[in-house]
Amino acid sequence: MITYFLRRTLLAVPTLLVVSFLVFMLSRQTPGDPVLALQQGSGTATTDYASIELQDQAYRKTATFLGLDKPQFYFSLLPTAYPDSLYRFLYPDKKRALKGLIAQFGNWPRIEAYHQTLVHTERVTYQLPDTLAPDVLKSVRTALRLLHNHYQPERIEASLQDIHDQIAGVPQLSEPLQVLRAAWDAVVADQKVYRNWIPAFRWYGADNQYHHWISGVLQGDWGKSYLDGSNVSTKIAGALRWTLTLNGAAILIAYLLAVPLGVYMAVHAGKKRDQALNVLLFMLYSLPGFWIATLLIVFLTHPEYGMDWFPALGYPPYDPGRSKWEAFWLSSYHLILPVFCLTYGSLAYIARQMRGSMVKVLRQPYIQTAYAKGLPKSAVIWKHAFKNALFPIITLFAGVFPAAISGSFVVEYIFSIPGMGKLTVDAIMAKDWPLVYGILMLGALLTIAGILMADILYTLADPRVGFAKKQKT
Repeated sequence: MITYFLRRTLLAVPTLLVVSFLVFMLSRQTPGDPVLALQQGSGTATTDYASIELQDQAYRKTATFLGLDKPQFYFSLLPTAYPDSLYRFLYPDKKRALKGLIAQFGNWPRIEAYHQTLVHTERVTYQLPDTLAPDVLKSVRTALRLLHNHYQPERIEASLQDIHDQIAGVPQLSEPLQVLRAAWDAVVADQKVYRNWIPAFRWYGADNQYHHWISGVLQGDWGKSYLDGSNVSTKIAGALRWTLTLNGAAILIAYLLAVPLGVYMAVHAGKKRDQALNVLLFMLYSLPGFWIATLLIVFLTHPEYGMDWFPALGYPPYDPGRSKWEAFWLSSYHLILPVFCLTYGSLAYIARQMRGSMVKVLRQPYIQTAYAKGLPKSAVIWKHAFKNALFPIITLFAGVFPAAISGSFVVEYIFSIPGMGKLTVDAIMAKDWPLVYGILMLGALLTIAGILMADILYTLADPRVGFAKKQKT
């Protein structure tokens, strides 16, 4: 079994690498500026617009903290027109504009000179005193700042002309604007679009964003939250504890009840008791979880409408004075209703699957042969039929495992349980993408872990799986 497990694990490694690459690339394609998101969340964003250098330093410091000042992957395959240092331009809008200019004109040295001239011109406007011409300087600064994000030639031409018309009363800006205009004219005049059709391979080595990200994932560091800069792994660990408690108990109870119930129904297939249980299971499976959860809260947690048997919402606060046993029982008391809401639907589904699988096995000829040999009914059912009927249930477990870890937002929200489901929705609503993609990566890991666990359970149910010896020919 160890050899089989190692072989299956090694086969899962390429899948994990592909999944990790896809998750990483998706995280880099999400809209918005992660640096500004973190700065606003932590209060580090500067509003001192008179000091553009200070603002730049704060931005670059945050980008370095997030690891965005490195190339994305080990190598790149881009047209020759693109420089190998484009990743050093950290502002997403500015980088997008530079890519647009490269795609249209193809001459990076000219485009870079225009960009540097634009930065210098903007810096000059901030060095002039506001009392010189406050309205003009404010308007010109805004126009130059927006010019960084433009790559359409007509818009750039219109912006340059507009700035030229405004600075008539500010002679100090005349020369810088002429230099900027000359740099832009050089871009238009000296086009090398053909370089966009010549591919170029660039190797960056291990000092790249993906390498540092996957290394951190393997070490338990899943990145930084955009909201407060805290570790994503810390947030996931806090929510995972509640989700594991809820769904672990629900899965255990569901399987312990559903498997023998499905066997019982299969043994009595077609009889009234089987038909009655079938109707009951269909009813359970069709009941919406949010409706049942609401009914339980209304009728079992408040004396005004029913019986005050359970706490309505939330979970018990941490009390260092309690023993572990007391804390366990108090937490269990709060989780009885949520666990019930997560259990009844799974129980109905698993029991139906177990019944169908068992019915097929009981109709096989070798079962009739076992009966003909005089074996007891219990031995035929549990020793011969049961093992062969387990395969669909094991397959179900491979999917139930990661689904359970991902949590149930509806149940967690209604009962105010801070689990994975609630954490995921809150992260999406807040656009906390590192947390969202961290959860996505965890789901992929658990899916593969569930498949590996199913493979092991297959071998336990039937040793012939995965251990067939090579036949001599």
